[in-house]
Amino acid sequence: MFTIYVYVLETLADWELGYVTSELHSGRFFKKDVERVSLKTVSYSKEPIHTMGGLTVVPDCLVDDIAVNEASVLLLPGADTWNDPKHGAIIKKASEFLSLGATVGAICGATVALADLGLLDSRRHTSNGRGFLEMFSPAYKGQDFYMDEPSVADNNLITANPTGSLLWAKQIIEHLGVFQSDTLEFWYEYFSTGKAESFFALMQTLPHNNEK
Repeated sequence: MFTIYVYVLETLADWELGYVTSELHSGRFFKKDVERVSLKTVSYSKEPIHTMGGLTVVPDCLVDDIAVNEASVLLLPGADTWNDPKHGAIIKKASEFLSLGATVGAICGATVALADLGLLDSRRHTSNGRGFLEMFSPAYKGQDFYMDEPSVADNNLITANPTGSLLWAKQIIEHLGVFQSDTLEFWYEYFSTGKAESFFALMQTLPHNNEK
């Protein structure tokens, strides 16, 4: 069973996590016989944090409680507070994830924190536009690996800019293999186009519609 750790911090960008956490937590479009995942919020303390949208989130666990293995996933959302040194522990944990082959997803401002530790220097990645990482991370040396795309997957690292949350979710779900491939394609098509035919095609791919 996958354990999804979602790092929460002050000014967390609510919209960047919505697609991926709702689908992984609910399991509503999972393929047949796939185990549900465990989703936990994690932070540097047990104190409540407040999202950019004004929601209050009480972390489930601390950084030291994270169990890192190939079935672990770490999601790092954007926020305006990533430059606070207190977040150094989770970025070191992200380095451990990547070294062990566990999955890390980072979006928007979280990519700067990864750049600060050199974690983007040799992996294909994206961020908030070419030149953004250089502006906010003097240590960044990954220019040759930067891709000007909404979301980029390089093995177990999946990065995105703040407009790429839907594609980011798709790439994370695809990497974990919890959807059938046709389910995932119609899911992405529906949420990116809003076409009714894509919704009905999505529903037809679900296991309960194929057991007749």
